[in-house]
Amino acid sequence: MPRTREDILEERRQLKAKYGDLFDSTAALLFRHDPVGINFEVNPDEYQAEAGSILPHLHSCQSADDVCRVVHEEFVRWFNPATAGPPERYKQIVSEIWQLWEVSRQLNNRVAAMVDVIPITPKNPQ
Repeated sequence: MPRTREDILEERRQLKAKYGDLFDSTAALLFRHDPVGINFEVNPDEYQAEAGSILPHLHSCQSADDVCRVVHEEFVRWFNPATAGPPERYKQIVSEIWQLWEVSRQLNNRVAAMVDVIPITPKNPQ
């Protein structure tokens, strides 16, 4: 059954909620680099679908090379091998995504550590 526009928008909303600024930053850097030539300066959300399909795979990445594989595979899936071009086309994009991902993981780890040490005291009902 084909997904409706509402299904797609809801999925995108969930991805934005899960990944926050990382989602927006990834979509923006894809738009800025425009690896497949679809940036017409009036469509800044054009790469949100690709960002949304890349981000869930980053959890399994251990290096920029892994990110390159994921990014290239997703662009081949969204477009086709000829339009996506070679993996080398994505070198700068991959470097920036990897940096964003590393910062995001570090921040998430710090927040998790802080939550572990902050005692939660239940309020006494009166």
